[in-house]
Amino acid sequence: MGSKEVEDPEMKRKEGNQYWGRRDANLAFTLLYAELIKQKEVAAWTYNYSIKAYSWNYSRIFCQKHYTDLVAIQNKKEIAYLNDVIPYYNSYYWIGIRKINDKWTWVGTKKLLTEEAENWADNEPNNKKNNQDCVEIYIKSVSAPGKWNDEPCAKRKRALCYTVTECGDFHLPQHVHMNCSHPLGNFSFNSECSFHCAEGYELNGPSKLECLASGTWTNEPPRCVAAHCPPLKTPERGSMTCPHSADAFQYPSSCHFSCEEGFALVGPEVVQCTASGVWTAAAPVCEGEFPGIGAVSHLFIRYALRSTSDRPFVLALGMRR
Repeated sequence: MGSKEVEDPEMKRKEGNQYWGRRDANLAFTLLYAELIKQKEVAAWTYNYSIKAYSWNYSRIFCQKHYTDLVAIQNKKEIAYLNDVIPYYNSYYWIGIRKINDKWTWVGTKKLLTEEAENWADNEPNNKKNNQDCVEIYIKSVSAPGKWNDEPCAKRKRALCYTVTECGDFHLPQHVHMNCSHPLGNFSFNSECSFHCAEGYELNGPSKLECLASGTWTNEPPRCVAAHCPPLKTPERGSMTCPHSADAFQYPSSCHFSCEEGFALVGPEVVQCTASGVWTAAAPVCEGEFPGIGAVSHLFIRYALRSTSDRPFVLALGMRR
């Protein structure tokens, strides 16, 4: 096998009752399969098969090179569809199930085959000679159409491949983090991606996107915007210095405070906007250096003392700035 290139025999494509012949990379047949999903979305796959027969391992290499993978059966309706449109071949077709750690597994998704999804022929799988670790599908079999059978992986059969619609990866904006699930292939139909932001940033846009059968995402990816703190007021008889931009009150900006001469800062000199959208402290105030004097510019204190005479004695203290 090595690095030998796959030959390019004739490929035929079926649409309705018409066929067109062309040259391609060992392709034989292309068709579209559509199914209503949750009564709101049409899912599309393209199926292909090789003209030549290969071992299971090489069949998978062939499918992954030209398409997505060996076919992964979604449900009984898909089996019926494949049995209807794929031509009969006497040694049948490999599909994407293999025994891994003694468990039948869908190789594309690494998920175990469930009882509900099984479609074995009668008395199968029987594991004759203890080496039947791969699965074929009986396309147009008279006795068991569309049923499965376990076979030795070295046997030569046609590769039954599928191509899933791809939506493509994202170019994420700064501070956006993403987690995705890819049941049918990376960033392909039925892939779902959820988004969240780094600390101090808030999501602006959808938190989840899904890849549609049309090859498009349900929306544009979101952005992450910095958390904003409430506006601050410049203290009376003081000044406030913040970043010179529209983002002056967003995470993680800081504002600095000072007071005019003769006034003292009561509170922090610097406050910072935190990731939760609140300041590290309330804005400070400026107070006069004489407690309680504040912004008074003239102060007179009058004391009235009575002497033994009838005229009061007045003592006045004054302060000017």
